Amino acid sequence: MKKIIITVVGKDMVGIIAEVSAFLRKANVNILDISQTVVQDYFNMMMIADGAKSSVKFDSLSKELAKIGAGMGLDIRCQKSEIFEMMHRV
Repeated sequence: MKKIIITVVGKDMVGIIAEVSAFLRKANVNILDISQTVVQDYFNMMMIADGAKSSVKFDSLSKELAKIGAGMGLDIRCQKSEIFEMMHRV
């Protein structure tokens, strides 16, 4: 696993970035870049992270992030950067 794209969308609340970042730290995933915005109480975040040294396989990482999101009422998705780039190439 190399670069991964993590997106988070949902109602804004305290602790979203902290929860996601804490999980990534435990999984030894380094956050390379982060962009977040709040529009009319809706939170939107995109992270680019390096999972090369992660102790967690990509599928497990993705499932765990989705569980964290579900517990917070958010949609958290994780994609490999290669797939993300191919999907968005026109």
